[in-house]
Amino acid sequence: MADNAVQQNAEVVVDKATSSWSDLWKKEDYWAIWLGFLILIVGSIIYFNNKPAEMNEKFIQANAIMEQEAARAPFKTVAWYEAQTAKEKIKAKNQPIGKTIAALMAQPKSWSTNPLNSFYQTQEQADIKNAKAMPKYEAAKAAAAAAKTEALAAQVAAEKAGFKSAELNTQASSSIETWLKSRSKEASAKKKIGNKPFNLLPGLLLMLVGFGIIFAIGIKFIDGDWVKFLKGFGLVFAVAVLSYVMAGQATMKQYGIGYAAWAIAIGLLISNTIGTPEWAKKALQVEFFIKTGLVLLGAEVLFNKVIAIGIPGIFVAWVVTPVVLITTFIFGQKVVKMPSKTLNMVISADMSVCGTSAAIAAAAACKAKKEELTLSIGLSLVFTSIMMVLMPAVIKATGMPYILGGAWMGGTIDATGAVAAAGAFLSEKALYVAATIKMIQNVMIGVTAFGIAIYWCTRVDCVQGQKVHAIEIWHRFPKFVLGFLTASVIFSIVYAAIGSDAGFTMVDQGVLRGFSRIFRGWFFCLSFAAIGLATNFRELKHYFKGGKPLILYVCGQSFNLALTLLMAYLMFYVVFPDITAKI
Repeated sequence: MADNAVQQNAEVVVDKATSSWSDLWKKEDYWAIWLGFLILIVGSIIYFNNKPAEMNEKFIQANAIMEQEAARAPFKTVAWYEAQTAKEKIKAKNQPIGKTIAALMAQPKSWSTNPLNSFYQTQEQADIKNAKAMPKYEAAKAAAAAAKTEALAAQVAAEKAGFKSAELNTQASSSIETWLKSRSKEASAKKKIGNKPFNLLPGLLLMLVGFGIIFAIGIKFIDGDWVKFLKGFGLVFAVAVLSYVMAGQATMKQYGIGYAAWAIAIGLLISNTIGTPEWAKKALQVEFFIKTGLVLLGAEVLFNKVIAIGIPGIFVAWVVTPVVLITTFIFGQKVVKMPSKTLNMVISADMSVCGTSAAIAAAAACKAKKEELTLSIGLSLVFTSIMMVLMPAVIKATGMPYILGGAWMGGTIDATGAVAAAGAFLSEKALYVAATIKMIQNVMIGVTAFGIAIYWCTRVDCVQGQKVHAIEIWHRFPKFVLGFLTASVIFSIVYAAIGSDAGFTMVDQGVLRGFSRIFRGWFFCLSFAAIGLATNFRELKHYFKGGKPLILYVCGQSFNLALTLLMAYLMFYVVFPDITAKI
């Protein structure tokens, strides 16, 4: 009897292993990988065949100036920063093909009172906007010129002392930092005088058809019901477009209420009032959309950025994150007594790792319900909007060093875009540190999903006395994470192989920002719209009993804020101050 049981168990394991290979064309995880890599390959072909003219010559010239200035002064001089800026302006996405792609796949634009302005703008309207913004630009330009003059004067004073006066060197560095801030304000003001006429309707129609077709092909192989998918996809796309429109409204932008919050809110409004039509439900492919977007996100996690700020950033991202995740989960089970372990885990991963991306990976690993994922993402979006405004204000009010503040925000604010926006409120250095730490933290998505899959198989869903086979963990593990990690490795290797300057121009500012990131933004938005359309408030109601999810998130995020700040201070100012000084 025992031998028969063992044999049957072995046969089941073999059958599962065999089916996992035969189902390569029938699983949405695999299709997310195929589709993600197809987009990355197409983007690579486009941009690597359209390199900016004289790119390498300009790099050589700028690098020569930077090396000369670095050898001349103990701080980064005005000339050093100007040479760096000259390199950064060389972007593959600014080539004609890149501008065409950006125009065809553009999201609805910003507007104040008339939402139609987000879709269409005449030359006359553009000229009026430019004329209105011109005085502020002229003022910002003059301020930047004055700040540069002061920075050069301070730099000359330090040079006359042979760069041996610590006081004069500090004054020069401070003046240069002030100039950089003024220059950044000038750049922001200049964007507002660059308005041009546009008509987004043809591009939106093209994306509706294009996205519908590529996802319908996957649906055909997954379950064959691609016709129903296409019938409902128009509604999902419409909600996504409307969410971009609402997020572009001036007041909404000011308060940081982004497209993700609007997509879920509009979807919820429809599903809980008139109800999501039956004919549209097949198009609510939440996981297919988001998993494809996450594969594309993997390509943006470049190893050179992970190691850019060295060990301090790695400690902040890779030590604090698992500690907060595990502690919050245990706190939820032992203290808050969350009735749903899956909800507990998804909230813990969402809050501790990197927001919605981590939440979806965790939900897939522990098989959480879609209502639990919706609730977790909702909490994340609300607190992200609050933190991206409050944290820069607290940092300024307390006089916290901006590098420390950037590290603090990078390790605690959930969304990558919100982290960048919050860092920009402080300084370029704060933005750089915050964005880099968030990038390092994004690597944890795959590790987190794998760890949760193992834990759930061996501790939560296991049967007492039954051995857990590796194939069981494999079935639990969200396969799209492999696409995420593979994309990260491949593009990191390509980036390193062609050099940091060419990598920045061709990979970061070409294939990624000029192609795959545009797709990723739309896919994420489609997923959030589908989440809202698929969720009913009645299904969420019982999760809010006693306010336990909110209590868990607030307590976990409070612990995250305290531990991240402590770790950032220790790593950047106590253990590795030399690395901090070079940032």
